[in-house]
Amino acid sequence: MKDKSFLVNNGVNVDKSLELFGDMETYNASLQDFLNDVPEKLKNMKAYKEVSDMANYAILVHSLKSDARYFGFENLGEMAYQHEMKSKENNMFYVTDHFDELVNEANKALRIAQEYLGKEVAPVATTAEAPKSVKDKTILVVDDSNIVRNFIQKIFNDTYEVLVANDGQEALSIVKENANNRKLVGMLLDLNMPNVDGFIVLDYFRQNGLFMKIPVSIITGEGSKEIIDRAFTYPIVDVLNKPFNERDVKRIVERTIVFHESM
Repeated sequence: MKDKSFLVNNGVNVDKSLELFGDMETYNASLQDFLNDVPEKLKNMKAYKEVSDMANYAILVHSLKSDARYFGFENLGEMAYQHEMKSKENNMFYVTDHFDELVNEANKALRIAQEYLGKEVAPVATTAEAPKSVKDKTILVVDDSNIVRNFIQKIFNDTYEVLVANDGQEALSIVKENANNRKLVGMLLDLNMPNVDGFIVLDYFRQNGLFMKIPVSIITGEGSKEIIDRAFTYPIVDVLNKPFNERDVKRIVERTIVFHESM
């Protein structure tokens, strides 16, 4: 195709790009490099995101920002800039919450470039293989931090039904409603919460014999040996200390669910 008006009609700021490339022939030749490089950048960014390596994530997203702006994909450039700023602040919650949006915008830019160059248009640069849907399983996340709840909910949004509670009282209400529901396969429980804390929830589980029905793992910012030792006086599966990353959360949830399925 290589019709400049196609790019312009799809929101590409070609005139700005030509200030760098000089002419469309140079732009066209360089655009293939953009097609080749971006999928690999996104793949590596995803890997850094999952282990909360915000330093290396920031380096790659800075490069993505620059490439997008060079070729006139201004929306992608702006999204990448926001990710760069947030990753430099070590804000892994923002990065996780908005990563799919960034990838979708990158895919949009790549599709436009493919069609413009007359390449076969195909899905590219996906975040991951589509997860196997197991939404017949439910996990309960109990934490007074909205950021933490949203972070975990985002991770498992495509795989499990995620119920959330912001304190122990809400958690107990949900548990009482679902105590005999085999869909509820595990709970992530914070210890330090207002109103009804995590230890009261653990006491309720012990008194009502619920640990074998709903396995519990602890997510906590309480790192003292005394608190952790106290948590392990209950038959919990594991403890995950804050701050944690996406890979850590996936690991502890899978361990908790495996414990449920082994009963």
